Amino acid sequence: MKNTRKATSQDLVQLAKLFDQYRVFYNKESDIPAAEIFLKDRIENKDSEIFVAEKDGRLVGFVQLYPIFSSTRMCRYWLLNDLYVNENHRGKGYSKELIEEAKELCRLSKASGVLLETGKSNDIGNQLYPACGFELYNSVNFYEWANKQLINDK
Repeated sequence: MKNTRKATSQDLVQLAKLFDQYRVFYNKESDIPAAEIFLKDRIENKDSEIFVAEKDGRLVGFVQLYPIFSSTRMCRYWLLNDLYVNENHRGKGYSKELIEEAKELCRLSKASGVLLETGKSNDIGNQLYPACGFELYNSVNFYEWANKQLINDK
């Protein structure tokens, strides 16, 4: 039974609460109004693709993907940036269904693949992603330059 679908602007109130839970999970300050504005902008500007999981008409999880491109492959990729299921609904297959939505988006958009990163300490994610067909890519070093001024302001 499919419990997932593409998010719409009608989902913003519930989705913002889930997104806020996700951010708090990653040690950010709770800010539901800002979460709603951020997600509204993503949906209206078509900056990302968001899929939601629902049970009995209530949103219980989401996945958000951003388009990126590979110059060497000359094609699109999708960056699976956010995946979250409310703690009361984990272990029930919602994450896998949301990942399947991401894969279907990849197929339909003729993208080369879906990329993601997760922390080495994320035991659940590090079991989930290989179980869903993702391969750990060890042949590159991942580097980040962070704009400290912006990060310190957030």
